[in-house]
Amino acid sequence: MAGADLRTLDVGFMPLLDAAPLVAAVRLGMDRVRGLQLRLHRQASWAAVRDRLLSGELDAAHAMSAMVLGVQTGIGGPRADLAILTGLNRNGQAIVLSGALADALEQATATGQSLGAVLRALPRRAVFAQTFPTGTHALWLYRWLALQGVEPMRDIEAVSLPPSEMPQALAAGLLDGYCAGEPWGEQGEALGVGRRVARTGQLWPGHPEKVLACRRDFAELEPEVVVALTTAVLDACRWLDADPAHRLRVAEWLAEPDCIGLPVERLAACLLPREGEPAGQCLQFHAGGLANMPSVDDGRWFLGQFRRWGWLPPVVSSADDDWLAEVYRLDDWRKAADALGIVQPKEGGVGIEG
Repeated sequence: MAGADLRTLDVGFMPLLDAAPLVAAVRLGMDRVRGLQLRLHRQASWAAVRDRLLSGELDAAHAMSAMVLGVQTGIGGPRADLAILTGLNRNGQAIVLSGALADALEQATATGQSLGAVLRALPRRAVFAQTFPTGTHALWLYRWLALQGVEPMRDIEAVSLPPSEMPQALAAGLLDGYCAGEPWGEQGEALGVGRRVARTGQLWPGHPEKVLACRRDFAELEPEVVVALTTAVLDACRWLDADPAHRLRVAEWLAEPDCIGLPVERLAACLLPREGEPAGQCLQFHAGGLANMPSVDDGRWFLGQFRRWGWLPPVVSSADDDWLAEVYRLDDWRKAADALGIVQPKEGGVGIEG
């Protein structure tokens, strides 16, 4: 299709590996096949992604699943109606501790102590970074800390930082640990400033992570454009999982300065499965559609975590969260899957207790 006939869409992304489907869709021309021209815009922070999506500067964005629901419920910021068009990936995030704290945790574990005991012995409150107050990284971090005997709302100081700034903040002694999407866990280890002590796929194998999101009014006013966008990105997700060589190819694109700007080999180390790593814990972009199919059950889990940490009031009625069906655009996603001949999974959610 000629360029003049293409519908241009501005799409925001953060410099993370799970933006790969957006980059691949553009580099491979999957957007143009669907009558679109995606203009990708690297963003400095998740707050910038939110603000530009809400202002209309961006038509759609690479977003954290839980961040979308945080905006939808108005927790700690502007409330707006958003839509999740497709999942972009599962797994692929990491929790990193400073070398000193990682050593202390290892010693404590060997003697039957908890991280909670280690932190309480420090002369000050430990500082941990996540990437957005209601984002997935905050939830993975708080869940991991709770499993280590730490009360995250009381025992630590939590700060929000862009993921690309976290390794340097750890090196400067401003942080004791952080949770971020790859390659920023890999970068922390490569710089020798921290150690990955957990990958989020170990906490919840196959957990939902990033999504393609847009404003609800855009989804409702331009359904054909939204289905075309969903189809192009879903096609890219499938391509990324089809062959390891595809991931090596996208690593070269992501390594460019206007994407992530780190060495190709560092990105490839995170994109390709590690030896002995269970398939369910690896970074997945498609997984037969399970990584992509919008799931209200995932949304219910995220809202349960919001309530766990006191950000939302307790459920009063079983219908309290029925509005999730308006956020997770399953009907549009099914049209995209049909257009690609993807056999749709029976269920999109994976589920985890607590």
